[in-house]
Amino acid sequence: MVILSSLTLVSIFRYLPLPTSAFMMHQHFTDFQNGKGFVRIRYQWIDKDKISPFIFAAVIASEDQRFYQHSGFDFNAIASALEERLNGRRLRGASTISQQVAKNLFLSPSRSLWRKAAEVWFTLLIELLWDKQRILEVYVNLAEFGDHIFGIESASRHFFDAPAKNLTASRAALLAATLPNPKKFRVNHPSNYVLKKQQWILQQMKNLGHLK
Repeated sequence: MVILSSLTLVSIFRYLPLPTSAFMMHQHFTDFQNGKGFVRIRYQWIDKDKISPFIFAAVIASEDQRFYQHSGFDFNAIASALEERLNGRRLRGASTISQQVAKNLFLSPSRSLWRKAAEVWFTLLIELLWDKQRILEVYVNLAEFGDHIFGIESASRHFFDAPAKNLTASRAALLAATLPNPKKFRVNHPSNYVLKKQQWILQQMKNLGHLK
């Protein structure tokens, strides 16, 4: 039953605009738990043809440069992260964009073996049933870019007073630089770290052939 329902959901979500996500619902739950009551989430789904190609390039450059080469899991990045941990450095994330879509759409931010197993399952289904462009479209639509701000259209209008289709390379890189922790690394008050990461992303976009 669980397998069939997950297959059905992932198949349906290949085509439909997504009204919400597990992470957005978790945000509402957290607000009520903290006594804030209902706090409106800024979120607006937008189709990929109305989104600047620079934001797709920026998130690939920042989050997952082997996005088009892997099938959901970047084993090179995982091995590199584990090697760094064994050498005494902090364990860094090695999640692909596909894994992040699986987490954002279907799962909670909690950490457990069950949740990790569910993430692997949904990632496999997403890679099997969606194409790469759909994965990117869903990722930038569901990503959190600020406090109660989800999706690239809401973020672009909130921070730049412009639709997502008008995002410049610089602005796209700035938004990508705040991921995956936009409540700590803010678009409207970027730290030196965020500004340096923005410039790094722009350079990576150029190296990957997305900028001249």
